[in-house]
Amino acid sequence: MQRPSDATAGAILGLIGVAVFSLTLPMTRLALQSFNPVTVSLGRSVIAACIALPVLLLTKSVRPTREQVRGLAVVSLGVIVGFPLFSAIAMQYVDASHGAVLNGVLPLMTAVWAAALCGERPSRAFWFWALMGSSLVVGFAVWRGLGGNAGIADAAMLAALVLCGLGYAEGGRLSQQLGGWQTICWALVISFPVLAVSVAVSLVVAPPATIVPAALVGMAYVSFGSMLVGFFAWYSGLALGGVARVGQLQLLQVFMTLAAAALFFGETVPPQSWAFAVAVVACVAAGRRATVAQRAPETTLPLAEDPALTLEATGA
Repeated sequence: MQRPSDATAGAILGLIGVAVFSLTLPMTRLALQSFNPVTVSLGRSVIAACIALPVLLLTKSVRPTREQVRGLAVVSLGVIVGFPLFSAIAMQYVDASHGAVLNGVLPLMTAVWAAALCGERPSRAFWFWALMGSSLVVGFAVWRGLGGNAGIADAAMLAALVLCGLGYAEGGRLSQQLGGWQTICWALVISFPVLAVSVAVSLVVAPPATIVPAALVGMAYVSFGSMLVGFFAWYSGLALGGVARVGQLQLLQVFMTLAAAALFFGETVPPQSWAFAVAVVACVAAGRRATVAQRAPETTLPLAEDPALTLEATGA
């Protein structure tokens, strides 16, 4: 049974992660001023991996088991490759405020994957409010127009959100075993060889014509903030508070991104976008009061699976 203190800590860490993630789309748009989508989406993980490996070595973190490596590959597919790549494609065609409201589907995607992978069983009330919030988001996309460039962006964002929800759910499950920051660090490290080659090829095929300071700021943020700091807090929050329930906090990201896009990036946010955002957040507030049954957390670390270590620990 989940302790109230764990639920509170999970919610706080989740909110920290959401606050960091809220600037990802605007910062991605900045980075795209100089770099192509592949360089931005995969290059940020290459930079983050160069930090993650020394951190793992210095802290003598336990190496993941073969089964956990398979799970880390799923995490990599979702949050290191899938979401960054498809969202970067989308940001070429629409502004960050449009992508922010579409991001409202992400908590539903995360809850679906949590039920499939983590054994969580949200109640009917939870699913009702999650579907209501997602329906509002789909309505927003239709209202803004699904044809032309917006249609390309919406399709790319949908692919990004499906893969991101998968990466969140699997990462939350692994964080119960490996720890929150260790999970994202290991995922970055195991995917580094493929990512590095892909980025090198992208720079050869489409080198930046000019590199403006704003693009470097955006690239630095998505590398250090989005790929490291945000995930350190986010995965720890999912492990403590439950993937489906904490995942619903991501709907608050809509407000944060819309505000940042308007205040810091000069984007015009129509009043209707705020109205949709308010309605979506109201749905998640109701959904967080609904019941989500959880199975016992998987806390067994790989070291405990070594019989020799077990015998030594017991004095045998």
